[in-house]
Amino acid sequence: MPQVRIIAKNFMDMVAALPAMKLDRLYQNAFICEAILRSLQPLAKKYVIQMCYIEEPITSKSLEEWVLPGGFSKHKVAIDRLLQLRIFSESFDRTTGTSYRMNATFQINLQKLITCGAILPREPMPSNITIRLPSSQELETYALQQWECFLLQLINSAQVERMTNISPSMMRIFQRGLLTQRDKETPRLTESGFQFLLMDTNAQLWYIIREYISNSEEIGVDPEDLISFMLELSFHETGQAYNMNTLDEIQRNTIKDLEDLGLVKLQQGRKESWFIPTKLATNLSVSLTDSSSRKEGFVMVETNFRMYAYSSSKLHTEILRLFSRVEYQLPNLIVASITKESLYNAFENGITAEQIISFLQQNAHARVAERVPSVPENVTDQIRLWESDLNRVEMTPAHFYDEFPSRDVYEAACDFARECGGLLWEDSKKMRLVVNTEVHLQMREHLRRQK
Repeated sequence: MPQVRIIAKNFMDMVAALPAMKLDRLYQNAFICEAILRSLQPLAKKYVIQMCYIEEPITSKSLEEWVLPGGFSKHKVAIDRLLQLRIFSESFDRTTGTSYRMNATFQINLQKLITCGAILPREPMPSNITIRLPSSQELETYALQQWECFLLQLINSAQVERMTNISPSMMRIFQRGLLTQRDKETPRLTESGFQFLLMDTNAQLWYIIREYISNSEEIGVDPEDLISFMLELSFHETGQAYNMNTLDEIQRNTIKDLEDLGLVKLQQGRKESWFIPTKLATNLSVSLTDSSSRKEGFVMVETNFRMYAYSSSKLHTEILRLFSRVEYQLPNLIVASITKESLYNAFENGITAEQIISFLQQNAHARVAERVPSVPENVTDQIRLWESDLNRVEMTPAHFYDEFPSRDVYEAACDFARECGGLLWEDSKKMRLVVNTEVHLQMREHLRRQK
């Protein structure tokens, strides 16, 4: 059974992957420095703040004294992360050993942040210029609808009632790795595509944004500029209007793309136009774990494996079809059953039992979300058992050998296969053995030499 996992890296992973020169240039932007600080693990954040006003290198031994004896593993992870992000630079001296120094540009911007406080990237537009702005609830609903519309178009454009403005070429980039198509057949989800749909919204967003930025160089846009702008965008206030005239051409084009993803809402006045960030945008600089806030669930699972999904979303219907049998739909209710056959189909497509259980728990209806467990134990146990059924037998391509001319030849063949690491089975009484395909040719040559 395929075991493919896709990882939706957040912005900090993308920043860490940049070349050293580009990373140093990014740190000239104060918002980048603040976003990096926000994303760090608590221990790494502690080290950065404590070293903020220390200009001399700190020895490794001195740094280890800042952590409790039982926290050495976390200390190592924190230091590795800071080195990866080039916030710390490492040096070695024969007398003092390993030392760490903070990136000077990052340090200066952090000092300004502490002494002067955070400054917004741009000021919101006055209320007398903007028309009626959407309420927080309206904005959240808009973002969710845009995102679901995009996802539905991504996996099955035939189900979409309202197409987004994303170009076909850009959509193909997003679909890369998630869909596969042979000749003139209808595109099908890959193992990664199935797993992508079961991710929570924030994880899906990181994956799409990563693909968007990765493709920027092909259209002549520096990824550094895009990362910088998107992190700036995360410092804007949700629900406030910001003038489009404050953006350059690349940023305006990016904002239009982000509108289709539900990160911003665009509005046009008599003379001015503006964008309104949604929660999806303001969460961009937060780490993947921290941004995964509890969302309103819609699924109730009963002990008889029946599911009731209180939703009118076509996307939710498509997701539930991945691992259950949808029995019927009402205007705001989807009734489905988790069956052995539907789960086997999901497992064959690369979805794991833990991913299904995690999806059901994360999307549990408010009526059952507070229960422990939110999904009945007999259901979760059975899902895991059905998955383990498929793992009982492992298929290995192999070759069978028998009718050896003598026991000496047989035993020599067994020893040879064992030394090559390809012996799968042997029957010394009847002089039979099985070797894997990888050593088959070597075994044939060995037997020829024995003649």
